[in-house]
Amino acid sequence: MTPPSPIRVEAMKKEFSAPHTSPYRWVMLALLWLLYASFGVIFRSLSPLITPILADLDMSYSQMGFVLGSWQLTYIGAAAMAGFLIDRWGIRRSLFFGAVVISLSVGLRYFSQGFGTFLPVVALFGIGGPLISVGCPKTIALWFQGKDRGTAVGIYLTGPWLGGAFILAATNRLIMPLTGDSWRLTFALYGFATFAVAVLWWLLAKDVEAGERGDVGMKGVFKALVKVRNVQVVLLLGLLTFSITHGFMNWLPKIFESKGFSPTLAGYASSAPLLAGIPSLLILPRIIPPHRRGPAIGILAATVALSIWLFFTLAGPFMFAALILYGMTSCTLIPLLTLILMETPEVGPRYMGSAGGLFFCISEIGGFTSPFAVGVLVDWTGGFLEAGYLIIALALAILVMSFMIKEQAL
Repeated sequence: MTPPSPIRVEAMKKEFSAPHTSPYRWVMLALLWLLYASFGVIFRSLSPLITPILADLDMSYSQMGFVLGSWQLTYIGAAAMAGFLIDRWGIRRSLFFGAVVISLSVGLRYFSQGFGTFLPVVALFGIGGPLISVGCPKTIALWFQGKDRGTAVGIYLTGPWLGGAFILAATNRLIMPLTGDSWRLTFALYGFATFAVAVLWWLLAKDVEAGERGDVGMKGVFKALVKVRNVQVVLLLGLLTFSITHGFMNWLPKIFESKGFSPTLAGYASSAPLLAGIPSLLILPRIIPPHRRGPAIGILAATVALSIWLFFTLAGPFMFAALILYGMTSCTLIPLLTLILMETPEVGPRYMGSAGGLFFCISEIGGFTSPFAVGVLVDWTGGFLEAGYLIIALALAILVMSFMIKEQAL
């Protein structure tokens, strides 16, 4: 194979470096934020509506737990393929298709008549979701470098947190009254809003090249990636982190309702950790240097375990203080893991789609099993305390594994 000429090499370097200095990278970041905020809206939209859906569709807690984790199950199968396709197709087309699919997932819930029809439309979210959650870090890797990359990761990850916080707080207080207390019309409204964001992305987003990819197939790329030490550790830490966040936050409104809160107050209370995490997302990914990310993850995980224990053992203002502490610490785990993956030399912008696909594929195993396990534990025990101990154990496992992260040279 004839090597490219020096002129071609220089042209490739200029083409690849241009996005990192282009002012349009901030437009791309804003579009990413809207897409991921829509992702967060749909992701959280089911939790505040659990009570009316259980009654209307005559479902058990175990069935609802399975539904809550169903899209993560389909996500597991779709994520690895999605990452590889994003590397091949480009971000513009991939993320548009993902946004359209998740808008259909939430909108089609309007027609559900029971567990058998509700389950597949919720699970559909796991087909489109990977293209967004994997495509976002790929886009950041292409358009940002240095400290700007940490800043961009923190900013775009506030999207699902703010979107989710808004939905938890506003669904029963604002949206449901507007739709005549119809959870079906509420889901349809979220579907239309997400589709509008998808159209905006299609009109304004731009693709850039990540350089030559060669002829290596999907199997070869994945085989090479899983041999990298930091990739292995990050995949396991992602599984544990998603188990914590999905298992706890998906059931949080219902936990508050079990404590005597009304659905509206439960929604407000459940949004507190999401809002509390915003400053951490904006600050910590930028200021924590690469060689300190491993210890930082360990400290954050220990604090998450402490906050969950305090939440289940205290009451009143102290319980809310523990919940805020949980939000401030848990939210930063994913961006730090993403940055470790993104800045691992064997990954980089070129293979961030494939690596991100592997990350979310493995992570969503925890995202599926944890909400389901919580639902089963509640059916068995009649309360959420035992589920809280399970989540604490997962956080302590992250603390132990954080010592396995290799220091980054970048």
